[in-house]
Amino acid sequence: MNYSFKTSGTCATGITFDIDDDKKITNVKFQGGCDGNLKAIGILVDGKSAEEISSALKGNTCGFKKTSCADQLAIAVTEAAAKIAG
Repeated sequence: MNYSFKTSGTCATGITFDIDDDKKITNVKFQGGCDGNLKAIGILVDGKSAEEISSALKGNTCGFKKTSCADQLAIAVTEAAAKIAG
């Protein structure tokens, strides 16, 4: 399933990715934000489970902000996994 998430509190405005029935994440793409860093995050998390991604990235902040693009990805994959669980 392809999933789209509107970010909040970050330079990136959205995230899209695919999630399968085993809750594995692939094809992560950020809209906006720091292009090189966000492409790298997408590569590093490719094929990992939503739980692994959330565990590693949840709570990560960016400068003075209370969130980050990585934290928003953790929120997005958790939300998508919950929809698959159903």
